[in-house]
Amino acid sequence: MKRSLKQTLKRSLQRYGHAWILSFGLLYLGWFAYLERTVTRRYHVIHVAWDDQIPFNEYFIIPYLLWFAYVSAAVVYFFFTSKTEYYQLCSYLFSGMIISMIVCTFFHNGTDFRPAVDPDKNICSWLVAGLYRTDTCTNVFPSVHVYNSICTHVAIRRSSVLRRFKGFKWLQIGSFVLMVLICLSTVFLKQHSVIDGVGAAVMAYALYYVVYGTSTAREARTARRKALG
Repeated sequence: MKRSLKQTLKRSLQRYGHAWILSFGLLYLGWFAYLERTVTRRYHVIHVAWDDQIPFNEYFIIPYLLWFAYVSAAVVYFFFTSKTEYYQLCSYLFSGMIISMIVCTFFHNGTDFRPAVDPDKNICSWLVAGLYRTDTCTNVFPSVHVYNSICTHVAIRRSSVLRRFKGFKWLQIGSFVLMVLICLSTVFLKQHSVIDGVGAAVMAYALYYVVYGTSTAREARTARRKALG
C-alpha cells in the first residue's frame, strides 16, 4: 500500500511537477495585497486628457471579469497539453506582473476619475460598485489586465498545439476580440488611464522578445530553409 502510494506520488510529480511555477502567482497576490493596504495617499495621479474623453460604460464589466476566465483557461489548457508553451506563457505573464509590482512599489500611483455608480441601476452597475469597493484606485501603472490579456492572446496565436484544431482561425479571432474588449474595459470602467494600457502594451512588446525571442528566431530559420527547398 505504502509502495503503491509512493509510486503514485512519484508519477504525479513527474507528470505535474511543472505546477511549481504557479507559486509566482501567490507571490504576486501577496505583494499586490500589501500595496493595496499601504499605498492609500501621496501617490502620483495617472491622468491624461484622453481619459476625460472616454465615457464611463458599466457594460464593460462583462469583458473585464471575463479576463479571469480567459487567462486562467489558457494557463490550465497549456498545463495539460504542452509544457513548453505552458512555461512560455507563465514566464511571459509572471515576469510582467512582477515588474508591475516593482514599479508600483517604488513609484506609487493611482487614478482620480472614478465616477459615482448607482448599484441599483442594473446588474452591471452593481458589479462595478462591488469592484470599486474591493479594488482601490491605486497601483494601476502598468495595467496588469491589459498586459495579461495581450500575453494570453500571443500564447494562443503562437500555439502549435492549438493549430491542430480545425477551428483554430476562429479561436484566434475570438481571442483577439476578447483581448481588445478587455483592454477597452479598463478605460471605459475608469479603472485605468490610457497611459496604464500603453505602458502595459510596451512592456508586453519588450518582454515578448525575452520570452519568445529564441524560438521565434529558430522558427524563422526553419521557415527560410523550407522556402529554399
